[in-house]
Amino acid sequence: MLPKWFNVWNRENPTNIFGPGILVGAVGGAVFLGILIITWGQPYATDSLQTGPRGTGMSVTEFKSDLATPDPDIASLMEDEPYIPDGSEPLAKDIYQNVQVLGDLTEDNFNRLMAAMTNWVSPDQGCAYCHGEGDLETYGDDALYTKVVSRRMIQMTQNINENWDGHVNANKQVGVTCMTCHRGQNVPSEIWFKITPVNEATAGWPSVQNRATSLSQFTSLPSDALEAYLLNYEQINVHDLESRVENQPGDPLIQQTERTYSLMNYFSNSLGKNCVLCHNSRAFYDTEQVTPQWGISSLGISMVQEMNNDYLVPLADVYPENRLGPVHGDAPKAACKTCHKGYQQPLQGSNVIQYWPELATTGAPVYE
Repeated sequence: MLPKWFNVWNRENPTNIFGPGILVGAVGGAVFLGILIITWGQPYATDSLQTGPRGTGMSVTEFKSDLATPDPDIASLMEDEPYIPDGSEPLAKDIYQNVQVLGDLTEDNFNRLMAAMTNWVSPDQGCAYCHGEGDLETYGDDALYTKVVSRRMIQMTQNINENWDGHVNANKQVGVTCMTCHRGQNVPSEIWFKITPVNEATAGWPSVQNRATSLSQFTSLPSDALEAYLLNYEQINVHDLESRVENQPGDPLIQQTERTYSLMNYFSNSLGKNCVLCHNSRAFYDTEQVTPQWGISSLGISMVQEMNNDYLVPLADVYPENRLGPVHGDAPKAACKTCHKGYQQPLQGSNVIQYWPELATTGAPVYE
């Protein structure tokens, strides 16, 4: 029991105790949270990759929790040491019929690679995906389009590893295999087809934009950027830096600027990075202020142009109708996201070629 005088004084002098109580609770909670962060670590801590000179803001920021999270497809990579040939083994071309590529491999290495390709491309269908349901005597037939396409894809993979080292292995030896794009699927994700015009109500330039499509990354930007720059070899340009400039024949127009924005937006989503990975954002136009990644990306553009024009587009007559584009009936094509899948390096820079020297060159593989 409190003294009578205290109760009387308290009744005559009421005080709001909730405000101080809330303040004390908030301060105490903040202190407790601070202790937890210091003890357990900051769950939203970031790390950054400096891409340009200090003070220019040229850095790519990422959450450390994301950096510590591996691409789930990495778990599917195969480790299978090749058989080192001694020179006395029979070759695949002398054992099997109609071996047009990889014929100079030993039988063991040939079958080892075939088994790996099955896991990379058709784990559910197995060998029958390319060779059909017949017995081994029918494996030399080219009855299925999948076998014809696979043969050409092997050649494309060898060409990439052999001739585009400056892009594929710019940072370290990683290489590419069928797994880089297919990831256990018959058809790789993030392939693309020509889809323009997308706005049937208009003609000319407006017909390729102002519709959210996957090729415009669901923006109103032009949907033909991949077609223009990764297939038709058009020059990537932006509009003149000055206003009210009288354009001369061949000068970049505002349409090229919009199309370039569309391509750059696609790049950013493909690699999971922003503009400053390659550019000084204060001077996009100045090629003297770009980063080394700009050069790597430029090689990648040329590589994809070659892939599409020399390897993928010519297969249009081989594919069945259901594998062709829904609008123009064109062959499926590749672009940055087909390999990168949202990461700066495919499979986060895993060395996928180390066990498969047969795919590293069009010549005789080097076994170590």
